[in-house]
Amino acid sequence: MTDLPLIERFLTYVEVERSFSAHTVRCYAADLRQFCQFLLAPAASEVLRLDELPPLDEPPSPQLSQRLLEADVHRVRSYLAAMRNRGYSKATVARKLATLRSFYKYLVRVELIPSSPVSVIRTPRQDKRLPKCLDVQQVEALLMAPDVSTLLGARDRAVLETIYSSGLRVGELVSLNVEDLDEFSQALRIRGKGKKERLVPLGSHAAAAIDHYLRLRTTDRGPPRRGALFVNRAGWRLSDRSIRRRLEKYLQVAGIPVHVSPHVLRHSFATHMLNAGADLRSVQEMLGHESLSTTQIYTHLTTGRLQEVYRRTHPLARDAEALSPGASAKA
Repeated sequence: MTDLPLIERFLTYVEVERSFSAHTVRCYAADLRQFCQFLLAPAASEVLRLDELPPLDEPPSPQLSQRLLEADVHRVRSYLAAMRNRGYSKATVARKLATLRSFYKYLVRVELIPSSPVSVIRTPRQDKRLPKCLDVQQVEALLMAPDVSTLLGARDRAVLETIYSSGLRVGELVSLNVEDLDEFSQALRIRGKGKKERLVPLGSHAAAAIDHYLRLRTTDRGPPRRGALFVNRAGWRLSDRSIRRRLEKYLQVAGIPVHVSPHVLRHSFATHMLNAGADLRSVQEMLGHESLSTTQIYTHLTTGRLQEVYRRTHPLARDAEALSPGASAKA
């Protein structure tokens, strides 16, 4: 794909000007590569298996750029149909369509095409899936699993405490530097999606865990004051893959029989905050969501608490519990 100017220019645009993450850029590149393979295949290929599409030439065929520019609504719809026939999930189809939407919107912006062939195509309606969430007892058991008498155990406790305390994405956690920690006000400066910064509170347990870890990391010059906050054995910045592996270990130690990712701790943070009475706007700000609708999914997990509050506080709900059906009807 590096020899295809149209796509390279687009990837550079989203990375440099839009400040998209490296992970998002890689996903865009993979999605566009598959679409290019589809465009080079015979028209009948729309009913074939997508994993049997012809490979791209190295360097790509000169006609590929022209086919990208000439792709119409029918060709895009055929591509979506091929994905559905292959059994791709609605979420995957929606993501690949979003990639094409961004790509062709860029081509319109730089005046290479007059209009986008994707603009009239609706995104498939997504199935509502509630995020996984650990209960408070499970989170407490998980946080107590690392052996904090060792450097790696202290680091892992601090990692888990920080994710759960501040609702961080794992990418945000691994990018933290020591100087992002405000020990005086117990807060963290976070660089989120699109490199947007936000300040999030850090709980006392997480702050104490980080302090303990940094004390164990003390060198001849004292505790580190700059550089990566969480590092591996060799002193390099901890990777998100390492955090996932360590989490799997501590789930087993804590006896939690579910497979969860670090993102589940973020879900747990949001759900437990709302259950404890936090308002949705505050949780949105702490999570770094641009849209409140993204945060609203957690309200589905707090229905039980709302029903309890309703029964306890609404005068008619309280009275109804004391009345028999017959008495209620007379009233």
